Amino acid sequence: MTPFSRRAFTTAAMASLLVGCGGHPARQATAGPGSGRTSPPSPTPVKAARPLGRSVPVRLLIPAIDVDTPVMRLGLARDGSVRVPPVTEHDQAGWYRHSPTPGQVGPSVILGHVTVGDYGDGVFRHLARLRRGDRVVARLENGTAAVFAITAVRTVAKADFPADDVYGDVDRPELRLITCGGPRSGDGYLDNVIVFAALTSAGS
Repeated sequence: MTPFSRRAFTTAAMASLLVGCGGHPARQATAGPGSGRTSPPSPTPVKAARPLGRSVPVRLLIPAIDVDTPVMRLGLARDGSVRVPPVTEHDQAGWYRHSPTPGQVGPSVILGHVTVGDYGDGVFRHLARLRRGDRVVARLENGTAAVFAITAVRTVAKADFPADDVYGDVDRPELRLITCGGPRSGDGYLDNVIVFAALTSAGS
């Protein structure tokens, strides 16, 4: 990771992340299993796959929670926080473009909403239900499918966001999926749900 990318990672992590995950309070009760706060788990060992070349993600599939979404590109807002996908009826995930592309060495970061206001559930509504070993597929612009296995799922207070764990350098291709979670506060949520995954294979 370049020094510029590392600075962008740190800035984004220290700023408010996904503050726009607002929705209907009545829906909070349907968050599903795994939505409670958890302590940091030890990662599940997976056999590392050979890193891929750079190619921007265009679609994300998570079969265990029926996610099949286009992926847009996200940068930084003027305040240094990560931009989030717009709140629209046809919600989609967004790849943080200052992170590696999925399959490159390092942590590739993809964000999504848990709820999208009057439109209801967001694309990452059931992210907290994922378990170790579940599969995530990132389809890339060059036609490659980067396949990841989940190693850990964590729900943490936004005030205690684990910047180093999420954005810090790693020596293999990894993926981070991030959304809001936990109790509601006004139009937002108090926690973040963070999914950690490692590349296991690649195909077409």
